[in-house]
Amino acid sequence: MNAPFSRRAASPGEGVSRRQLIITATAVGGALMVGCSPTDLLAAGAESETGPFGAFVKIAPDGAVTLVCKHIEFGQGTHAGLAAIVAEELDADWSKVAWEHAPANAKLYANGGLGAQLTGGSTAINNSWDQLRQAGAAARAMFVQAAANRWNVPAGEITVKDSVVAHAASGQSADFAALLADAAKVAPPAEPTLKDPAQFTLIGTDRVRRKDSLAKSTGQTRFTMDVQAENLLVAMVAHPPRFGAKVASFDATAAKAVPGVVEVYEIPTGVAVVANSTWAAKQGRDALTVSWDEAKAETRNSADIAQRFRDLAAGSASLEKGEEWQGFETKGEVGAQPGGQALEVAYDFPYLAHATMEPMNCVAQVDGNKAKLTFASQGPTLDQLNVAKIVANLPGAIEIETLPAGGSFGRRANFQSDFVVECVQIARKVGGNRPVKLVWTREDDMAAGYYRPLVHHRVRVTTDADGYPNTWTHRIVTQSIMKGAPFGGGGVDETAVEGAKGSPYLAATPHVDAQLLTPDAGVPVLWWRSVGATHTAYVMEHTIEQLARRAGQDPVAYRRALYEKAGAKRHLAVLDLAAEKAGWGEPAPEGWTRGVAVHESFGSVVAQVAEVKMEDGEPRVGRVVTAIDCGTAISPNQIAAQMEGGTCYGLSAALYGQVTLTEGRVDQTNFDTYRVLRHNEAPQVETYIVAQPAGTHPTGVGEPGTPVIGPAVANALLALTGEAITAQPFVKV
Repeated sequence: MNAPFSRRAASPGEGVSRRQLIITATAVGGALMVGCSPTDLLAAGAESETGPFGAFVKIAPDGAVTLVCKHIEFGQGTHAGLAAIVAEELDADWSKVAWEHAPANAKLYANGGLGAQLTGGSTAINNSWDQLRQAGAAARAMFVQAAANRWNVPAGEITVKDSVVAHAASGQSADFAALLADAAKVAPPAEPTLKDPAQFTLIGTDRVRRKDSLAKSTGQTRFTMDVQAENLLVAMVAHPPRFGAKVASFDATAAKAVPGVVEVYEIPTGVAVVANSTWAAKQGRDALTVSWDEAKAETRNSADIAQRFRDLAAGSASLEKGEEWQGFETKGEVGAQPGGQALEVAYDFPYLAHATMEPMNCVAQVDGNKAKLTFASQGPTLDQLNVAKIVANLPGAIEIETLPAGGSFGRRANFQSDFVVECVQIARKVGGNRPVKLVWTREDDMAAGYYRPLVHHRVRVTTDADGYPNTWTHRIVTQSIMKGAPFGGGGVDETAVEGAKGSPYLAATPHVDAQLLTPDAGVPVLWWRSVGATHTAYVMEHTIEQLARRAGQDPVAYRRALYEKAGAKRHLAVLDLAAEKAGWGEPAPEGWTRGVAVHESFGSVVAQVAEVKMEDGEPRVGRVVTAIDCGTAISPNQIAAQMEGGTCYGLSAALYGQVTLTEGRVDQTNFDTYRVLRHNEAPQVETYIVAQPAGTHPTGVGEPGTPVIGPAVANALLALTGEAITAQPFVKV
């Protein structure tokens, strides 16, 4: 589609990173179960029975269709696109289609791209496309066969539309409700016939809208904080002020004297106060006296960590034990090339908090080795594995009821299941299957770590006679997100280099020497919406912009030449579409200047043209024209919403986002010090979707809109001021 979708408000989107998390073996209960598939191991102890229409489709007596959604809904609207895939193949009445979260069961609901039941990496639609088309087509075939049997007519003569099965020649028809009992007895076909994509009537239309808007607007949606239960206790935890510190001793006398406080427990992550209400738990926590053992704590300033990263990239600091440069893209002979005009530039990126609207929280019940969790689980498999270790049970036996979440951006899925494990540790001490709700305040959430890593890039490019790159030397220094992963491991951490590795700019450069170094630091880091692309897109695009201006060429024309040389047809298509719709080459509105950027992430390619001006000493972003190639556009409206949300999230980070440490203590613990984009600062985002042949496999949209806006704005400012911006955030708070 090439029609614009323009709005001021942004819808939150999600995502963790694109990882191939294939689990090769899992020790359960200390014994290695040989001969089982990874998903069998992960689902050990789970019930795997499904209804007559399979694991993903439920049909009620009144004929209403429900998608069993294996991906969490945390604002991105995935449920609507997934439900539309089923409804299209089933020819169901879209107005009667609903959705619900799937139970935690990796055998039934594993993400095919990640090897575990996990939502992330903009893979929800991508990995479910074939799976859900088959599920819908199989259910449709069952209704068709049931009707054929009842009416004694050939199945090939039967049609289905809006949940009504009909045979035109005999004039007979029946809806799903009337045929349900018979259809449920039909064996589903092993290889159902899929619809010709040219015959789609739902996918790609504006009818595919969110199914949760009314419930959220009226307060009916149940989030973790809404969970109530008999004898429910509320817990809050006093965490150490520095990462890596532990409890040395504590005095709970004053805390226990607070009305409503039930008990105080030491747990591995701090001291937990359990009470009858959130307020009592907070007052009790505030009354605690805790001494911390900081022998292994991170006590450096973030500025000191950043300086060491710079020194390592420049070669002026020695490598410590275990530190080693790893090449992630090399070709030709950089050092053997004749000298030429060189561009040398270094970039710095700070730690970033996810800053979700809803802080981390969880409800847990533990009775012996049994555990039930009720919360917004982004990675049920990870959570089951980590909880199973605590209660000594099989992973699949850990029951999880997944609720919607108020945002995540990757935060709710980490290898340690940090806040989930914390809740289970407390519930285990309480025992007796009594429900315990762990509540984190905004300050708890912001200071807990698991940030987007601090990153430093150092780039040196020499150009040929025409001003195009001839050699490209690239050094990236950052903490590893994947270090300590329970699966995979070894080699280059792809989360740190994605977006630089495989860039068409490197493909168009004859000689490349690109290497990564991942030194340790005592700050927990995690994927953050668009992961490696949060910094690599900026470095690649802002560097190319500087090269284009040095060569005296138009930035769009310069990119076109490189894309043609690299054979990057998709990049060229989105660039051309965005430039056309933005009026590139025509004068910008008075007082404004334009910047362009293009980047591929999570299988999709996005180009943006941003109109920027300086206002009261700060960049002001007005119109943003976005073009995206994401394969089949299942819900154009939702794609536009994701581009808007991703743009605002990325712009907020580029302009204002940073977490700093002073002597190991986090400086920003709420939105008074961690500035985010306000409604009146949100740009008007227009989204244009590159048309694709019907049935083209869809790619991700939850994250690809985030990394492009930063460099687009920086490139506009470069055009305005002539100065490169080599550090984020742009605005010093």
